Parts: sequence; C-alpha cells; structure tokens
Amino acid sequence: MNRLPQISEAEYEVMKVLWGYAPISTNEVTEKLTQTTDWNPKTIHTLLKRLVQKGAATYTKESRVFIYTPLIQEKDYLKKENSHFLNRFYNGSISGMVSSYINSNHVSDEDLAELKKLLFKEQEEESS
Repeated sequence: MNRLPQISEAEYEVMKVLWGYAPISTNEVTEKLTQTTDWNPKTIHTLLKRLVQKGAATYTKESRVFIYTPLIQEKDYLKKENSHFLNRFYNGSISGMVSSYINSNHVSDEDLAELKKLLFKEQEEESS
C-alpha cells in the first residue's frame, strides 16, 4: 500500500492489537483493550469501523462474528510516523533529535550504551 492512512492515537492502540493477534474477533479486540484502557466496547467497535473505512484493516464475517486483519504493515506505519515526527520537530535531522534528548537528560546510561552498540553495528555492516 503506497499511501498509508492517517490514524489517530486511539486507532493506533487498536492497530497494535490487530498487529499482535490477527486474525482476531471483535470480542477478542474488545477484551484486550478493556484490560488496558477505560474505553467502552462501543468505542472500540467504532474505532474498528473507522480503521476499515480508512483502509487500515479489513474483516471477514464468520457466522455472526467479525474477524479483523490489518491491511497495513506495522513496520511501514512506524516508518511513516518516524519520518513525520523527525520532519515536524527536528527538520528531518535524527542527530538533532538525539542531541536534544541527550541534552535534556531523558536518555539513561543503558540507552546511550544501546545507541552506541547500534551505531557501531551499522558501521561494521557498511564496511563489510
């Protein structure tokens, strides 16, 4: 899918359930989300309908049960959102974002160690 739909934060929470458990019934989606949110089941049903209308998910009807499956890949959606975030807040500069986080003391020593590991791994793969 070339053009990914715009998804609200609430719809994204529903998509996370679909990505993690699809194919999944309406009742199962509702059960999972009522454990982690204070949403009414009707709200969850509305969010599922919106995701179908936007082309982010689809469903099949088996007897009287609706079974949902995502139409967009999680990695594709995250790539789009990451790019949007970087462009909106950091003029597309990942180094600007990392610098901002490091300077604001939001990055733990463990996070810094992981970042260094990722950077060195990437450099090693490029030189191979």
